Order: sequence, then structure tokens, then C-alpha cells
Amino acid sequence: MRRTVVGFILTIVGVTLLAACNIGGGGVDECNAGGALFADDFSGEQNCGWALYNRGGAVTEIADDVLRISTSQPGQVRWTNPSRSFDDVIITTQARQVSGPNNNAYGVICRYQNEENFYIFLIGGDGYYAIGKYTSDSPTVTYLTENGEYQFSEAINQGLATNQIRTSCVGNELSLEVNGIPLVTVTDPTFVIGDVGLATSTLEPGTAVVEFDNFRVVAP
Repeated sequence: MRRTVVGFILTIVGVTLLAACNIGGGGVDECNAGGALFADDFSGEQNCGWALYNRGGAVTEIADDVLRISTSQPGQVRWTNPSRSFDDVIITTQARQVSGPNNNAYGVICRYQNEENFYIFLIGGDGYYAIGKYTSDSPTVTYLTENGEYQFSEAINQGLATNQIRTSCVGNELSLEVNGIPLVTVTDPTFVIGDVGLATSTLEPGTAVVEFDNFRVVAP
């Protein structure tokens, strides 16, 4: 059965806060190591600048060695960014649905300009996925996947499960891979540079809780 798709209502809740990024002496960035442009294992040993908040039915926190996003307002995407800027990147992260309805959406953001302009890569606890785009001339997300809709894939682990997400923003090509299986590549020229981020939403009543770990940004 096709999932009930509720268009995300744009809300200024996941706005990036200008947090310090803990750059140590000699200009060494603790969140830029091991060949990565940016990396965070959420162990609490470094402050990588993520926007953390508790308001409007959403909580974004770093605890228990994960970044956790909870939201209870259907159709409203909640996100957080580390206040960085990149052009062409490959982003990987481990995402685990902890609780809430399977009719949800969670994933990765790239080329974030501001709260009205960015790309978003989403998977759901019911096995659906999409690549979307927010622009300031539309109050809801525009899906770039086939027929402007979510698509289903058995590669996505459903329900209370962990998924390995890999997204690519290179030139005009945007790609999504889950658990080592390429799902889709689309093209769009709108954004060429911007921040990265993580996001969660529920598409029906109930509190969706998703935990992210081992976030890594590398050059293609």
C-alpha cells in the first residue's frame, strides 16, 4: 500500500544556531580529521556546532553518543546543522529509528542556504524514500524523485531498525544510497554550495525519535 504522504510544512524550527566549532590552537579543527571535510561521532569530546534546541514539539540533543531528533507534529520537518559550508560532498551517517510511527521520514540535508532553501534526502520506517528540495518560493517540499513522489525500496530496513545512509551532492547530481544499495540519482541545478544537516519528521500523530551516529562528510 502506498504511504500517506503529507507535504512537509516549512517551519523555522531547525534554524542553524551560530555555535562555536571548537577550533583549537594553531587553527586545528577538531571536527575535520582523518581525511574528512567534517566528521562527528557525537561522543561529546568535541563541539562541532550543531544547533541543539527544545521547542515547538521538537527536541534536538546530543546524548548517549548519538545525535537524537524527536518530533511530534505531523508533516513538519525538524533539522539541525553544524554551521559549515561545502560544495561537492559525499555524506554518510548511521540512522536508527528508536520509536514512533513507521510513517515517518528522516535523513540528510546538503547545500543548505537557509531555512527556506536546501536539498533533503529522506527515508521512512515504512521503506519509502525521496529526494526533496525546499525553495523560498514554495511553502512545501518539492520531490525530485519519480513522479514527484516517495518510492519504495526493500533495501530500507523498516520499523525500529538501523539504516546506513549515503548521499552524494556532486555538481547537478544528487544521489541516495541505503545499506550499500543505490536507490536513485536525480539532477537539479538550484543549489551549488551550503551547509549539511540531519532531519526527522513524522507523517502521522505520534512522536518520531531517530538517532544519528558517525556523521561524515568527504570530498567525492
